[in-house]
Amino acid sequence: MNVSSGWGSFEEGLTGPTAYSVSKAALNALTLGLAHHLGRNVKINAVCPGWVRTRMGGAAAERSPEQGADTPVWLATLPDDGPTGGFFRDRRPIQW
Repeated sequence: MNVSSGWGSFEEGLTGPTAYSVSKAALNALTLGLAHHLGRNVKINAVCPGWVRTRMGGAAAERSPEQGADTPVWLATLPDDGPTGGFFRDRRPIQW
């Protein structure tokens, strides 16, 4: 699982700081490429945890660390028939 950001989504317009957005877009491309090449036996997904109250997010962030961790934990514990090659926020697919 790769920790990405909506700021790296072409659908959302790469709206963050340029270097950050481009690096997350590259991570998203890597996620898709690995999922394609590794097949269904290995789960490769990306997650946008949202704006989380961490050192990076700061005290004004809207999500608690627990809320930010929910989808990554869910993705890390997917069953064998779970999704691969997806981009998720709040346990739901989002557009690349």
